[in-house]
Amino acid sequence: MKTAIVYVCAALTEIAGCFAFWAWLRLGKSSVWLAPGLLSLIAFASLLTLVESEAAGRAYAAYGGIYIVASLAWLWTVENARPDRWDVTGACVCLIGAAIILWGPRG
Repeated sequence: MKTAIVYVCAALTEIAGCFAFWAWLRLGKSSVWLAPGLLSLIAFASLLTLVESEAAGRAYAAYGGIYIVASLAWLWTVENARPDRWDVTGACVCLIGAAIILWGPRG
């Protein structure tokens, strides 16, 4: 359960940080957006160190599936663009892959 919470929090902080940069560069927002964006990205990197995994690469790979789902949630809630069936199908495939990577038996 802790891993899932950490992944969700990491995804939210990463997306928020990246969106701050996007808002500044692509949407013409003030450069003031960069400061909270950088803090958010620092929080993201810190959160990923809390994942219970023996290898950083495996933790990051499994996180990818969570990030994709969180990105689609951001698309829907913040950008008001509803994900289509292909978005949802792809996200489900990614979550299955993330679960296999994270909880698959290791020899």
